[in-house]
Amino acid sequence: MKKITLSAVAVLSLAGTFTAGLSADEGFSLLSNAKFNGEVRPRYENVEVENSAKNDANAFTVRATIGVEANLLGIDGLSGKVDGTTVQAIGGQHYFDGTYNGMTGYETVVDPEQTRFSQAYLQYKLGKTVAKAGRQVINLDNQRFIGSVDWRQMMQSFDAAVISDSTIDNLTLTGAYVWGRAGVTNAPTANTDSIILNGSYKVSDMLKVTAYDYMISSASDTVGISLTGNVPVSVAKIAYRAEYASQGDASRDTDDAHKDVKADADYYNLDALANINGILAGAGYELLSGHTTGDGKTAFYAPLGTLHAFNGWADKFLASTPTGGLADMSATLGYTAAGFGKAMVVYHDFETDVAMSGKSDLGSEWDLLYTNAVPGVKGLNGLAKAAFFKAGDVAGYSVDVRKIWLQLDYKF
Repeated sequence: MKKITLSAVAVLSLAGTFTAGLSADEGFSLLSNAKFNGEVRPRYENVEVENSAKNDANAFTVRATIGVEANLLGIDGLSGKVDGTTVQAIGGQHYFDGTYNGMTGYETVVDPEQTRFSQAYLQYKLGKTVAKAGRQVINLDNQRFIGSVDWRQMMQSFDAAVISDSTIDNLTLTGAYVWGRAGVTNAPTANTDSIILNGSYKVSDMLKVTAYDYMISSASDTVGISLTGNVPVSVAKIAYRAEYASQGDASRDTDDAHKDVKADADYYNLDALANINGILAGAGYELLSGHTTGDGKTAFYAPLGTLHAFNGWADKFLASTPTGGLADMSATLGYTAAGFGKAMVVYHDFETDVAMSGKSDLGSEWDLLYTNAVPGVKGLNGLAKAAFFKAGDVAGYSVDVRKIWLQLDYKF
């Protein structure tokens, strides 16, 4: 690593000082029961775009995180957590990081060099109610709408106050007020004034019902419901998801640069994955509705979600949903077993919801994945992954893209 990071030094210094020295004879302690966590994740990412005037991106980067969590002030249920994370390029930057590094002659890999506190929050537990305030990771459901974007080297964090309660058996309620968002780049923290509501009730292993309302300031309100579960069928177990969401005008209008924001779009998701003695086979259909000029509609979009996990790993639809929307039909085949790890192939066929200039073909994509624990080293995992996007005929989606990743991930 090129340098010792301020975050790591601060976390270690605070933890070492407080846990060693701040206890009184009468039993008072500022910090107690400190638990450390850390991660080192080196990665190689290659990006090639067909007929591009730019050089291929070759990004050698490493993410390093170190953190501490401890009880505070001797008060039952009160604790705090701090994580410091740094992202550094190894051997120089041979990629455009999407922000300010000036390497515009290369293809883009959105992993700029940066260092920050990725989490820093206070937490209070009372029974089965948990309250957190400060910078934190928030992952809800499958992270389609609210997620930490952990695939990128710097995760997405939220400055928020969150309350979660599971006092009633099988019922979990979560509410959050978000005033800031630190994204995956080194751009300044974005101010927001958003409210997140999510509730789920587990009827049985075969059915969990989740309802949500995500009021994203000066963007949209997204209200939806999902049904998920695992259904045993003979020698197979089938995991399924059925979901619908409606996106409407933003009820919270706090960004002076974006007033009276309108939204009118729909979201559908149906998918199932069967596990037959380790053999994985599945299919899915996801629709993000679009619009035509003058119809009063908008394209469905989820700005706070972990979008890399959806609609192909080449990230062709990451920045925004096509104006005409996106219909994604997918098929999955793979194998998983103890010791072997997981191997998976996913195929996507992309089309618009509404034709764009008379065209609807947004292309197709093959995604490949193999991941496994590295034998003999506790906490170390390896991953090889690739995405091959085949162009369609809609403008903006008419060139082939190939991406390849090799990664190690050590957590302690």
